[in-house]
Amino acid sequence: MIRLPPTDPLRAVSELLERSHRLGADPRNTNYAGGNTSTKAVISDPVTGGDVEVMWVKGSGGDLGTLTESGLAVLRLDRLRALVGVYPGPAREDEMVAAFDFCMHGRGGAAPSIDTAMHGLVDCANVDHLHPDAGIALATAADGEALTAQCFGDSVVWVPWRRPGFQLGLDIAEIQRANPQAIGCILGGHGITAWGTTSDECESRSLQIIRTAEEFLKKNGRKDPFGAVVAANKPLEATARRLRAAELFPLLRGLASTDARQVGHFSDADVVLDFVSRERLGELAALGTSCPDHFLRTKVRPMVIDLPGDAPLETLETRIRELHQQYRTDYAAYYERYATPQSPAMRGADPAVVLVPGIGMFSFGRDKQTARVASEFYINAINVMYGAESVSTYAPISEEEKFRIEYWELEEQKLRRMAPPKALATRIAVVTGGGSGIGAATARRLSAEGACVVVADRNLESAELVAKELGGSDKAVAVSVDVSSPEEVLRAINESVLAFGGVDLVVNNAGLSISKSLKDTTIEDWDRQHSVMARGSFLVSQATANVMMTQAMGGDIIYIASKNAVFAGPNNVAYGAAKADQAHQVRLLAAELGQYAIRVNGINPDGVVRGSGIFAGGWGAQRASVYGVEEDKLGEFYAQRTLLKREVLPEHVASAVFVLCGPELAHTTGLHIAVDAGVAAAFLR
Repeated sequence: MIRLPPTDPLRAVSELLERSHRLGADPRNTNYAGGNTSTKAVISDPVTGGDVEVMWVKGSGGDLGTLTESGLAVLRLDRLRALVGVYPGPAREDEMVAAFDFCMHGRGGAAPSIDTAMHGLVDCANVDHLHPDAGIALATAADGEALTAQCFGDSVVWVPWRRPGFQLGLDIAEIQRANPQAIGCILGGHGITAWGTTSDECESRSLQIIRTAEEFLKKNGRKDPFGAVVAANKPLEATARRLRAAELFPLLRGLASTDARQVGHFSDADVVLDFVSRERLGELAALGTSCPDHFLRTKVRPMVIDLPGDAPLETLETRIRELHQQYRTDYAAYYERYATPQSPAMRGADPAVVLVPGIGMFSFGRDKQTARVASEFYINAINVMYGAESVSTYAPISEEEKFRIEYWELEEQKLRRMAPPKALATRIAVVTGGGSGIGAATARRLSAEGACVVVADRNLESAELVAKELGGSDKAVAVSVDVSSPEEVLRAINESVLAFGGVDLVVNNAGLSISKSLKDTTIEDWDRQHSVMARGSFLVSQATANVMMTQAMGGDIIYIASKNAVFAGPNNVAYGAAKADQAHQVRLLAAELGQYAIRVNGINPDGVVRGSGIFAGGWGAQRASVYGVEEDKLGEFYAQRTLLKREVLPEHVASAVFVLCGPELAHTTGLHIAVDAGVAAAFLR
């Protein structure tokens, strides 16, 4: 064993994190949340005062690019190495993961990953295990061992495929001892591992392996390993391509949610469009991915649509349904072929990735990030297939081995450790007028309850600020829309669909108000308010209901109406009439859409002054004038005329929205809820 020098633990951790961040920042080096890094050092034992050898290693589930100290597992090397003496053999190697808990130093940090043994048993102070596309291309080539020797000589050695675990750690450690000249190894079907005395040396060796493999493939690879471009499968023009993607996405999402509701991601990256245009698409896609990180997120293989993307929509939809049913049948047969009495139950037979020639790739997951990462991983897989086929033949690990990992009890344990989903997880919400006031508060509440949110507003800048506050594009996106325009509504809903895969929940909140007497109300005043609220709500409901019906997953449409929908007040004819129109739309649509499990409900707020775009835009001054109070006292005035004597805030309306679309009122439709602190004149009769 090497002798580790005494080290400042703060410095050791800092160097490890910096190295991890540099490696994880470049997608050529490893995929998101893929791979792991470690460092070993001698530190002072806080109990005995003596020296103790410890290892810091990226814990289970972390991402190198964003790794923090809390994401590191910390283990005592003497205890970890002692596990070799009690190792019961490959058939029971999964038991060793639980044994890692007894090797932890101090509080131990993050949960150790399955690769912990690889890092601990390799006799070098620093170890990197990565999943670079170029390295996996060699690892999945039919003659990968010979290509590795041709590419690296004896500086990088070949390790035959073995499922990650304690035995693989022993194998790599033995190969490292037997090859003192080696800087690392290619793991068959999997990735690379490199080692070094210092953190810088280890990183340099990792990059040397990756860049050498890239250059080897570039120099020796043949042209067009995916075959010729099929003329009918060439990419559609960008606008037509994204329009067709928006037409297909709700159907695909609905089918992919047969067993469990999913969120979607769409990619028409150049590498995807090229792959789906080639004559070998079906042949290569059927082989599936190889790297464990890849197929754990993409499933064993994608679903490939065998028609061009510009085929008649009805023809495409019919074929997609047929192929989906066949995929489910094939996946169930795959499970039955390899499942044992100890295997976890089948998690679902729907595809995680769907490839459509001329259009691109649709991917699905339990949330937007998972769906996006599945897409990124399949792009990694395309790159791997390209590299392997350019110099050899792509030969991924066997289907049985894939099953052993996909339904690995250790992976099942990861799923069980996940936090339970929030109430609105996997729901996709569109909030109009979402840039301020009630709309912004509603967007915040729906996001906090787990929904993906589209913040739609005429003022795109305001919508973008709210979406950014909610956490970025995996949580929320902003779209601009004038709800009175059919063309803009259709564009905005298409953008919403492309962002998350569909729509499950729409909040018709966009509005404005002008306070004038009947005598002073102009035709323009009347038309403007009706075009935004009555017409706008109709257009948004129509467009989103079409999406919901295509998904066949039910849905919710919620109207933010008003107390003025039922209360007759002065100087309010245009606004009150428009709100009454919205209120009756709730009843009409509830009656029509119930057969599709789409619920339609309304909320009648009153006096929501604070943060309101409507009140700030002149309505507040006008209403204050009508009631003879100062504008900044209007909220207090409204509160005092209520039964509860409380001011209504945007958050109170947002809470009502959540109640209506949450699980507690799943059997309620056609209802109006008053959020007005009690206005007797507006009681519904």
